[in-house]
Amino acid sequence: MKNPGQPEGGKGAVQPPSNQDNDNRDHVQLKVPLIQQSFHWDCGLACARMVLQYLKLLREEDFQNAIQKLHLTKSIWTIDLAYLMHHFGVQHRFCTQTLGVDKGYKNQSFYRKHFDAEENRVNQLFAQAKSRGVHVEKCTVTIQDLQDHLSQGHVAIVLVNAVVLLCDLCPSRVKYCCFLPIGQKCFCRSSDYQGHFIVLCGYNKSSGSLFYNNPGYADSKYWLHNMLLYMAVFLFCLTLMYLVRAVSYKCDKF
Repeated sequence: MKNPGQPEGGKGAVQPPSNQDNDNRDHVQLKVPLIQQSFHWDCGLACARMVLQYLKLLREEDFQNAIQKLHLTKSIWTIDLAYLMHHFGVQHRFCTQTLGVDKGYKNQSFYRKHFDAEENRVNQLFAQAKSRGVHVEKCTVTIQDLQDHLSQGHVAIVLVNAVVLLCDLCPSRVKYCCFLPIGQKCFCRSSDYQGHFIVLCGYNKSSGSLFYNNPGYADSKYWLHNMLLYMAVFLFCLTLMYLVRAVSYKCDKF
C-alpha cells in the first residue's frame, strides 16, 4: 500500500496523530478509534483496523486485498498481524517470549483444533520474518516500557489471556467477563487459556492503570490495573507488538 502522494519505497513517514490530552505524561489517553470485531475469531483483525485507522491508513479495499495476499484465515496469530502491519508500511516491533509455536499450548482447547495444521505455517513465518522485513524480537517488556511507548503517541497490540483479566470500570457482575469474544459462551470462570487481542492506548500512573480498546465490545472506555496486565500477559507467554508509524514499505528498528 502506498501512502497518499508518496511513491512506493519512499522514506517519508506518517506521524502518529496529535493527542492534545497528553500534555501530562502521568496520564496519557490516545484517541484510538474503536472497531468492533464481527466474529469470535477476528479480534486480531479488528485491532489491526484500529491501528491503521489511528494512523490514517485504513481503506477497506486495501485491507481486504492484504488479507488475501497474506492468505489470512480464521486462525490469526500475532505473527500474522506483524506481517499485516509490515504490508502497510507500519513501523513495528513484535516482542515475544517464544520465537515460533509453543508446543506447550498444543493441548489447550483454544489452540487444539488448529494447532497441528498451523504449526508449520506459523513457524515458517517466524523463520522468514527477518528476510521479509518483519521485526520479531525475543524479549521481555516492562510496564515502564509500555508507558514510555504510549507517551510518545504510539500504540500496542497485545495478546492477553482473557480468563484472568477484569475491567475496573465494569459492574461487578460482568467485570470478569468483559473480554468475552462475540458469539462465545462465558469462560470467565474457566482455568483454560483464552486468547484475545486488545489495543493499548493509554495509562494513568496515579492509579497504576492502562487503558485499552476491546474489539469485543462497542464501548472503548476500559482500563485495567498494571498488575492485572502482568497476570494476563507476562505470565502467559508474552506476545506484544509495538506500533509506531507508517513508512511506506520500509521497517526500521526504533
